[in-house]
Amino acid sequence: MTMTTTAALLSAGAPAQAADGTAPATPSASSRTAAVPDELRLFVGQPLPGYRVTVADFELSQTLTGDTATVPKPAQPKVEPSQVTLRRSSKDGAKDALTLQWKEAWTAMVRLEGGAPVDLRPYLAHGTLEFDILVKDLSQGGLNVKLVCGDDCERKVNYLMPGRALEGKGWQRLSFALSCFHRDGDDFSRITQPFVLDSNGRGELSIANVRVRRKGQANAICADHRTESVTPSPLLQAWSLEWWMPRHEQKLAEIRALREAGHQPEVVFIGDSITHGWEDAGKAVWAEHFAQYHALDLGFGGDHTENVLWRLQHGEIDGIQPKVAVLMIGTNNTGDRQEDPRTTAAGIRRLIDEIRMRHPSTKILLLAIFPRDPKPGSRLRALNQQVNDLIRGFADQEVVHFLDINAALMNPDGSLSPEVMPDWLHLSERGYRQWAEAMHPTLKRLLAESR
Repeated sequence: MTMTTTAALLSAGAPAQAADGTAPATPSASSRTAAVPDELRLFVGQPLPGYRVTVADFELSQTLTGDTATVPKPAQPKVEPSQVTLRRSSKDGAKDALTLQWKEAWTAMVRLEGGAPVDLRPYLAHGTLEFDILVKDLSQGGLNVKLVCGDDCERKVNYLMPGRALEGKGWQRLSFALSCFHRDGDDFSRITQPFVLDSNGRGELSIANVRVRRKGQANAICADHRTESVTPSPLLQAWSLEWWMPRHEQKLAEIRALREAGHQPEVVFIGDSITHGWEDAGKAVWAEHFAQYHALDLGFGGDHTENVLWRLQHGEIDGIQPKVAVLMIGTNNTGDRQEDPRTTAAGIRRLIDEIRMRHPSTKILLLAIFPRDPKPGSRLRALNQQVNDLIRGFADQEVVHFLDINAALMNPDGSLSPEVMPDWLHLSERGYRQWAEAMHPTLKRLLAESR
């Protein structure tokens, strides 16, 4: 499949894009004729009528009924307890702002929820989501701006690096094009959470004057969701910044050391945290099955297709001549962004093109994305399966070979066992053994063909 086909995968079913980078919307006839307010005041001193402000972490939430609400965590031995606190504060008037403080938190959120669903279709064409923000400390925290448009529809903009640049600069006005949060096929007639501020790690910030404007001027940049999966980028998450680039440098050094020792990696594994786990839970299985091939593990926790693409373009498979590259990627595209399967497939296609360009003689063993979630039927597992149905067609049985070993990881009824996937996503040692044993016959055949 050529790069032209990759572009076709990206554009299939996607709306046209305006010159300013926003996606046009077509409101229904009824919404065009109805009286539409110029703005919706989501939180201006008080939440939108019928709505409440909640503060939440990964597991619990508290409604802000007074001046302060806290989501505490019980202390654990030798572990600092996480805590997420929201309090009323002041900007233009008394208690017209909200201040979020969090520490040791996997997730820390401020949400507007609980009211009648909001119809944002009339605002999509030229509308903006705006709010004032005061960043006191984001050096160890992340920042996402989100809205929820249904049970299977959560849209977000990662604002980590621009958010950190606001630290110490006083109150700033952020304005996002509403189309940043819209995907083709989304139902914006019933928005259940019109504003969510999501962070993690440790930090403190304040927000005020949260509004949706029918005609606004955006000043905040968002990624184009149709091309994000094929646009090379390092992984930009608060929890990854300290280790991701050093791991990349470590892998370059590992390649140099192998080359200097005269060992040519016959097999390279390329992927995300599931592949990264060969160095942890799968270490013993790796030594048993793959050490004999001087195999190289290029798995990075949290990676999307665009992060792997950046790594490949910055030397991670240069200077070596692997016989087989095992590629398994995509579950973070679907899980983190709930991405259109066609977009994820385009990202995988782009990676195949990059590997083939750099190593034309290397066989590519393309694995189906592994199942996730305890039982079949979940939204994220369905997205992964739709991606698998698309990428199966990438195999030409000469250079690219597709292999689906998912049945070896599941129970007969399609459910997952905690003995294989303890968190319903990552593998245990038993899971890595099942992966190795299911894949090894195909890998051995491809290695033999490459001799």
